[in-house]
Order: sequence, then C-alpha cells, then structure tokens
Amino acid sequence: MKKTVTLEIPSSDGAIALAGYQEDNLKLIAQQTGATVVLRGQELMLCGTENQVDLSQRLVQALEPLWSKGQSLSSADIMTARHALNTRQLEELQYLQHDVIARTRRGEIIRAKTFRQRRYIQALRSYDLIFCSGPAGTGKTFLAAMVAVQALLNDEFERLILTRPAVEAGEKLGFLPGDLQQKVNPYLRPLYDALHELIDPEKLPGLMERGVIEVAPLAYMRGRTLNNAFVILDEAQNTTPAQMKMVLTRLGFKARMVVTGDTTQTDLGLNQKSGLIVAQKILEAVEGIAFCKLTKADVVRHPLVQRIVAAYERHEH
Repeated sequence: MKKTVTLEIPSSDGAIALAGYQEDNLKLIAQQTGATVVLRGQELMLCGTENQVDLSQRLVQALEPLWSKGQSLSSADIMTARHALNTRQLEELQYLQHDVIARTRRGEIIRAKTFRQRRYIQALRSYDLIFCSGPAGTGKTFLAAMVAVQALLNDEFERLILTRPAVEAGEKLGFLPGDLQQKVNPYLRPLYDALHELIDPEKLPGLMERGVIEVAPLAYMRGRTLNNAFVILDEAQNTTPAQMKMVLTRLGFKARMVVTGDTTQTDLGLNQKSGLIVAQKILEAVEGIAFCKLTKADVVRHPLVQRIVAAYERHEH
C-alpha cells in the first residue's frame, strides 16, 4: 500500500538547506529510507510504503533544528540523525545539534557532526592530554584548533602552540627554497588554514610576534616547558617514539595537549616505529588521558573523501 505525505517547509532558505547541493541531501534521505523524496518549491513530497514514509518523515524532523535555520546539512548530519533514530538517541542528537563550538569569520557555525566528534570535543574541553586518531577529513586537527582558539579568546590559556613533525610525504626538505622556517611552512599550512577560520589573517602576524600563537616544527619544542598553553601536535603518526616522549614531557602547569594523527598514513621509514602507535599502547591505562578514535563514518569533507577512505581500507585488508 503506497502512501504519500507532503510537508510544508516554512522558508525558502530552509528548503535550500534541506535539499543540499544538487539535492544531494534528498538523495541520501531517499537512499537511507527507501522512500521517494521530491522537493517542489517549499513542498516536500514523501512517497513509499507506510514504514518508508514514516522513517523519512522522522528523519526530516530530526534534522529540523539545522535546516529550519538555513544551516547547510552534510551527509554526516543525515547519517548521524539516522543512527540516532535507530538507537533512540534523539535527545543526544539535539545536544549535538545545539552545541556550537564557534562561529567562523564568515558567520558559519562550527559544531560536531557525529556522536564520536562530540565525544572528542567533550574530551578537548575536560582532559589535559587527549589523543585522537582517525583518517583524513574527520576533523581531528580542525576541531582541536577551533576549541583551542575559543579557549584562548576566553582567556583560559595564555597561548596556543601548534606543531607538527617536518616529515615529508615523498619530498625532501633540502630541495625546498629558503631558511628552515620557510622550508617547514608548507607542512604547517593546514594549521594556518584552521586558524584563519576564526582569526583575521591581518591580526595573526601580530599574535604570532607576541608569542600568543606559535606555529612551529616539532624540533622547536625540545628543552621547553609549555605552561599555560593549549598545545596541538598534528600528524603525530610521523613522530618517532623518542620525539613523542619528548613532546609529551613538555606539558607544563595549566596546560592542555592534543595529539592527532592517522596511524594508517605514516611517512616514516620502513623500519621506524610511529611514536603515536607506541604512545597509545604505553599510555592506554594511564589515568587522566583521553583516547578518541574517529572513523570513515566521521569524515565531513566532500562525500567523495568518505568513499576514497573506504576504498583504500578495503584494498589494504
């Protein structure tokens, strides 16, 4: 028995946000529920069996706090809402949807898109040492940088330090032009990109000159004690065990450190162990450390990135 339900979307902005780019969101809702989902102006038509229409209607309603405000939906938003319906976590979903970490300079809202990302953000707010591993596009570094900048702006910390090992993915530092800082800048670019989301690029040099924000290769951390600082170690899979121990023992008073990396993407030599993998094994039972693992289900970049990650995982197994 076929059933058709028509939902009125109150605003054109809401209809655009719900539909997504080239109606990708509607296609995904249809794929997840089995219903036919068609948007005509501000009328959303759902057609299918009673169960299919009921599920798609509940899914659209679960996403309403986002699309009703004109907030763009991602595939991760839809999949998380679908999971929430399956596991009866609608209250948890509402917390996730309303927990705004920050607003970018363009006014875009930064928030967790998945339950694992939300647990990661909660760890970033409450632990002094956090390890987060997962594939590209899961928001490991970006979310840490967003929480860190907000903490800095709220005067919770005096400075923000972002660092990563200058290990090349198939390139040699010696062939790059310039002094050491210029040579490592390409490796630190992703960290600058995250900072630019919240901080005016014109203000950034002044903050860096005063040492409020420091973006530096890992070698610069040796011999220092990092007090009253929020420290992000990015690409930690490319540290050696000795480097990892060195940076972890830099942690000072009133300091917080986030260690992020993808253990499947190490650029170290064949016989070199990853400091991230070793540290996770050694420290897993140590009290006061949070371990967060993100997966391909947490990828919030272009939907194609999620499919690329999944394809590589199938190939490697």
